[in-house]
Amino acid sequence: MIDRLIIFVAVLLAPAAAAAEPVAALLEKAVALACVEQPLAADAMARALTPAARAASDEPLTMGEQNFGWRRQIILGGGGRLDITRLEPWGVLRRIEIQYRADGRPEIMVIANGDCVITAARRLRYGADGRAESIEILGPDLIPTGASEPLNPAVPPGSDPGGVTVALIDSGVNYLLPEINRRLARDGDGALIGYDYWDMDDRPFDANPARSAFFPQRHGTRVASVILAEAEAARLIPYRYPRPDLSRMKALVAHAAANGARIVNLAMGSNKPEPWRAFAEAMAENADILFVVSAGNDGRDLDRRPVYPAAFPADNMLVITSADGFGEPAVGSNWGRATVDLLVPGERVPVINFSGQAGFASGASFAAPRVTALAVRLLVANPAWTAGDLKAAIIARARLIDGAGRLTSRYGFLDLDALPQ
Repeated sequence: MIDRLIIFVAVLLAPAAAAAEPVAALLEKAVALACVEQPLAADAMARALTPAARAASDEPLTMGEQNFGWRRQIILGGGGRLDITRLEPWGVLRRIEIQYRADGRPEIMVIANGDCVITAARRLRYGADGRAESIEILGPDLIPTGASEPLNPAVPPGSDPGGVTVALIDSGVNYLLPEINRRLARDGDGALIGYDYWDMDDRPFDANPARSAFFPQRHGTRVASVILAEAEAARLIPYRYPRPDLSRMKALVAHAAANGARIVNLAMGSNKPEPWRAFAEAMAENADILFVVSAGNDGRDLDRRPVYPAAFPADNMLVITSADGFGEPAVGSNWGRATVDLLVPGERVPVINFSGQAGFASGASFAAPRVTALAVRLLVANPAWTAGDLKAAIIARARLIDGAGRLTSRYGFLDLDALPQ
């Protein structure tokens, strides 16, 4: 690899008609330039890539007084752009990330390790409507491997499973998985009842590209799998949450209510209350629905530093955090005697991931769906119960215990593992 790197540096410093150079070659050059022990200044790096390029930005990455790398943006001309990030905590190169954008939209991303070896590469494929349809997996040589991940596939046919209707507000679900697909709510024509309030279409597929369009978070499928595993009677309406405009939450909850949802599971939140006002209003307007909301995983006291919507007052909401085996808040999970209602075992919960593989997940996001599943089981036995009845019955199964558990939640430890299923 060292010999190859030397060749790269020698070639990229030679004059070239780089405007016509393939993107793959530019990315490899960029990796080589960003990986050398003493990288060129941003402007010099841009010129080394192609004579027509220029550096648009060059910013250090810092945490407190510690500098752990830099991020640069290089304009290539012709609508092309490279975003280059070098991560070197304590002066040791750990990772290079390079993203190529064309006409403002992300196209290709490569990742190299501390030895300057490309370890991952991906390309986005777009449809005629301009939306990303799939992620193409590239090899270290930036040649397609033949593997890909869908981003917005059509919903396979299915039939309604019946049961207690649960609305899941998350990043969507992978409805291509048979174990998920057969539990989804359908209308009389067999069409999926769920909806994507992010893209505003009828394909709530599991993908949250907020952090990376090339490596989207796949959260909703795992959360859904917990509900479906612990509540055989659950009939799921999946929603992809409206990140671009959280005021859509009001319409989302209205849609869930109109389609018979008795329980809403929400495993997300943020620090500012304003974006979540519409959700708080929706809870108030739908008193016959029980909202099960996760407390989050920031490792903090929500009574002092709130997270929303968990911190909103609502009679028909339960705020859930993850507990360890002793009934105390799990490491990293939020707590709060006035904000968090219940501590629930949420560490190493069995899940099915986006790819359909069995595994484990931990945190408040996976404690909350366990309570949702309990609510489903209780409604099967008591279908006439109101949301208030249901909430009271769940709380009654919790207990205050000695130690931190007595000081970190309103009602204490709900040991679901000790309850009959």
